[in-house]
Amino acid sequence: MARTKLNPEFEIEVDGETYVWRLQRTPHWSKDPTERHGMAIAVHHVEGKREVVIEFPPGEQPRYGAPQLKTEQVPKKLVATAIASALEAGWDPWSRGKPVIIAVDETGG
Repeated sequence: MARTKLNPEFEIEVDGETYVWRLQRTPHWSKDPTERHGMAIAVHHVEGKREVVIEFPPGEQPRYGAPQLKTEQVPKKLVATAIASALEAGWDPWSRGKPVIIAVDETGG
């Protein structure tokens, strides 16, 4: 499936392996705590089959009128740490099946 410019994919190297990631979901805040969602990134190995969705906590709500988070603003070090944490948590990029969902903290650990 081709990606549009609205949802670009980026390559990143973690422990000598190349992964491709994209911003799956931007943070969403609400007065109802059950409706708050943090940023999520989708990652797959360049040659792998199984995708992982890494979810971050919502964090602080930005001030009114702040611009939306863009993929280019996500720190590469945060993505690399989150991918390493997903691998440590048991994600196998070469297995088959539905995407795995893994929650991490705000530092990606």
